[in-house]
Formats: sequence, structure tokens, C-alpha cells
Amino acid sequence: MSQNTGRFAGKVAVVTGSGRRAGLGEAIARRLAADGASIVLSDIGRSADAATPDSMIGGMSEMQALAADIAASTGSRVETFVCDVRKIESMRAMAAFAVEKLGGLDFWINNAGIGYIMKPLLELEVEEWQAVIDVNLTGCFNGIKAAAEIMVPAGKGGRIINIASQAAKSGFPFAAGYCSSKHGLVGLVRSTAIELGRHKITVNNVCPNHVTTGLGAWQNEYFSKQLGMTMEQYLDAMKGRIPMGRPGVPADTANAVAFLCSDEAVYITAESMNVSGGEEPH
Repeated sequence: MSQNTGRFAGKVAVVTGSGRRAGLGEAIARRLAADGASIVLSDIGRSADAATPDSMIGGMSEMQALAADIAASTGSRVETFVCDVRKIESMRAMAAFAVEKLGGLDFWINNAGIGYIMKPLLELEVEEWQAVIDVNLTGCFNGIKAAAEIMVPAGKGGRIINIASQAAKSGFPFAAGYCSSKHGLVGLVRSTAIELGRHKITVNNVCPNHVTTGLGAWQNEYFSKQLGMTMEQYLDAMKGRIPMGRPGVPADTANAVAFLCSDEAVYITAESMNVSGGEEPH
């Protein structure tokens, strides 16, 4: 396929946590690439500790195969980078990689997250709490900082987007760490958007409701058991509380990200935009 000439042609996007098939990261990367952006796919590559089991992360071979597939189907350049979002040095190295390999840095999408450490409060260990905060909140701080360190001196503006959650707005049982980390992103974008606005850099959250990715399927099984429901009962109850009558799909989140990266969203910053089919109204 020839080089993509879509609306984001000439733009470069980094997407963290994008090394797994059928995840939000893949959908976001694929949508931005389809619109012409060059992409850095990123994931941790292999298990680093108990908080990052191989079953829940993007391995190197999967990430490389996904990159080749996106490049072939969209015509955009796609590079891969192994990165631990918990480490600022790793994030800075990825930002520098984007500039060196693809010529710049325009969009930074903080998508990496832990949504698989879910336990009742009395069973949640401090170490597990910290693992969720380290990835979901500190990881986004590291991403914003690493991106801004490139974007500010470049003087071309930029877009920084965190994939937050409906859990940034509402609390849920068995998810104290997860909800706290996502609520923290609301304050993070409100503060950093003020600082970066004069540099024409917008900072926003996208807040999807439940999306049945690979991780989402695990969550369905976990919560249905915790609530004493069959899977069918749990999914029916979920659909029943969503005005649009269905849970989210990855494309819903990817479309919101593409909008926030577009020229139409140039004056939107410090927002936490719901993508929930009306389930989350505030």
C-alpha cells in the first residue's frame, strides 16, 4: 500500500499499552494510522514483576506482528518500542525514539493501564494498590511529562490524551485502586492543561464505560462471580443501564481520540470526555 495521505499525514503519534490485539490501544493506533499518522506502538514486552503478568501485557512478538499488520492495512509507518510507563527514563527514551525514527511528536496517547487487580477492600494489599497507581496514574504523569519535554521546545503544539474510564467519574466495588487512579487523572489533566495551554498543547481524558476487550472479558467474569450472577445476567444488567443499549466497543474510544487529535478540537482542553452511551452523565 502507498503512503497514507489522510488528515493526520505528517503527524506522529505514540500510543502506550498498544501491543495487544483486540485492545483499546490497537484500535486507537489503527484509527490514527488510517487517518495518516505515523505510529509508535508500545508495550512492556515481557513480564517485569507480579503486577505485569504475561497474560495481561503485550509481548514483543505480538506487538511486532500487530505493527506490521497496521502498516500493511493503512499505508502508514508503524514502529515498535518496548517501554515501562512506570519509569520516566523509559518514557523519555520513547519520545526521543519517535523524533529520531519518525521525525517528530504530535500526539501522545497514554493508554497503558492495569485493570486486572480487582479485589474487595479488605483483601487488597498495599502493594497491589501501589501497582495500580504506579501504572494508571504515575504512568500518565510520566507520559505527559515526556511528551511535553519534546513538544514545548519544538513549538508546534500537540495533543496529549489519557485513556481514563467511567471509573474517573464514579466509584465501583472491588476497584478502590482502579477508581482512585482514574479519578486522579481528572486532576492531572486540569492542572497540566493550564500549564501547557500557552504552548498550544491540549491535555484531555477520554472516559469510556465498559469495553469487552481481552481485559474486559476478564472483568466480566470477575464481577459476575463477585455479584453472584450468571454471565448472561451480568451482561443484561449492564445493557439495561446504558441508554444506548450496548456496552462500548474499541472503535468508540478510538473515534473520540481521533476527534481530540483533530483540528476541530483545537480549543478543547482540560476535559474528561465521557464515551459511555449515556451511562455516565457527568
